[in-house]
Amino acid sequence: MLEIEKERADAEYSIGELASEFDVTPRAIRFSEAEGLLAPRRDGQRRIYTLRDRTRLKLTLRGKRLGLTLSEIRHLIDMYEPGRDERPQLERFLAVLETHKAALERQSEDIEAQLAEIAAFEKRVRKQLGRKRK
Repeated sequence: MLEIEKERADAEYSIGELASEFDVTPRAIRFSEAEGLLAPRRDGQRRIYTLRDRTRLKLTLRGKRLGLTLSEIRHLIDMYEPGRDERPQLERFLAVLETHKAALERQSEDIEAQLAEIAAFEKRVRKQLGRKRK
């Protein structure tokens, strides 16, 4: 089992393999690289991604799905170092999640208010249209 884990730690991936695995475009992966989230090794023009890069890409995509900014994602990922105390990273992640959740709740309230206003206007307009038909 330890030998399998060692092989995984030494695993290498092409940009196409990662794009296929995570269902993203190579361009999206290059963008993450340009933003400092990934640091593949180069073999001429070919990018060679490590297990670390794969993990960072996975975390980046997860953060994006949660609606986090790239800056927030980078900060959280950069805090992580295997073998170190995860508590500071987890506390920071929780704080980011709480802030983001509060913003989404405010947006949800705004959307609900707008939908109520639209419904009121629709009702008023339909009533006016009904009067004009008579």
